[in-house]
Amino acid sequence: MRPAIRPAVAADLESVVSLDALCFKSSSGAWSAVSWADEFSRSDRVVLVADEGAVVGYVVLLVPPFAEDPVELLRIAVTPAERRTGIASQLMSAALSVCAGRDILLEVAAGNFAAVKLYQGYGFGEISRRAGYYAGGEDAVIMRRQEKDND
Repeated sequence: MRPAIRPAVAADLESVVSLDALCFKSSSGAWSAVSWADEFSRSDRVVLVADEGAVVGYVVLLVPPFAEDPVELLRIAVTPAERRTGIASQLMSAALSVCAGRDILLEVAAGNFAAVKLYQGYGFGEISRRAGYYAGGEDAVIMRRQEKDND
């Protein structure tokens, strides 16, 4: 059964906070419950969740008000038990639908090979790096998906 991808609602906050803590405990750091509450309330954010009766994934986008400004993919995560089942791809497809016609930027840890491969599969390419950006000295890779009509 494929999860439903839908906009997050206030009732999802606790589940998203827990999932974020599980997925980002040892890398770039989990966001606090206060930070997540802010993400849920901001008009320039789109938070989508993958729902299988419980939240099993999410994606967060910063969508600037001006169409010429790129969207930023801020965060995407899937519960470890559900990885490699296509949920991240469902979330990416839904995120790209929200961003139709706009360039998208993201940042990912250089050593997160699964995420880099996922992003490359959706047309993202590396545009720069931030050397030693993450704890432990890992580089951050800045990637961009440019809409073809903006070339």
